[in-house]
Amino acid sequence: MNIAPDQMIADAKLEGEQAWGRLLEMYRNYLSLLARMEVGQRLQRKLDASDLVQETFLDAHRNFANFEGRTEAQFLAWLRTILAGKAANTIRHYIGTQGRDIRLEQELSASFDLSSLRLDQLATASVASPSQQAIRREQAVMMADTLQRLPEDYREVILLRHWEELSFPEIAARMKRTVDSVEKLWVRALARLRQVVGETR
Repeated sequence: MNIAPDQMIADAKLEGEQAWGRLLEMYRNYLSLLARMEVGQRLQRKLDASDLVQETFLDAHRNFANFEGRTEAQFLAWLRTILAGKAANTIRHYIGTQGRDIRLEQELSASFDLSSLRLDQLATASVASPSQQAIRREQAVMMADTLQRLPEDYREVILLRHWEELSFPEIAARMKRTVDSVEKLWVRALARLRQVVGETR
């Protein structure tokens, strides 16, 4: 029987390290996708999103006692704030500036919030009626996990079209394909996405 995330958060507060590790792992795909799409664009894909997520996990682990929320939505907002701080540090490192930049952290935090909303919208558009499991979980997290199950080219075309809102010619240039092949890939990717969503609901 699946344990609801809100219960896992409560358990982690009581049980400590092991429960905390299981809880964080549930959000690896979600945070990786946010880091890749938002920070990766700024740094021309120089960033390894997994490193940034690992730093976020370490910081969250150190500061879990400071987390006062109880719901998955509150937990995700807290993780996004930590991710924004880590991302701002990384960007500053690459562009060679010194000192903490609160405005950059706030800008990244807002971008991550918007990206999470886009994931949620993609999830809503991909299924007619969510199951009880979906209702218990944040849609954005479930969509990040679903996208991770797709072939890489399917995932890429969906993210470029839905997330970056690129035109088919722009996607073709990015993916080094013809416009016609990208349009066909998009149709196949959406069909596969809906299939995978249906399998996991």
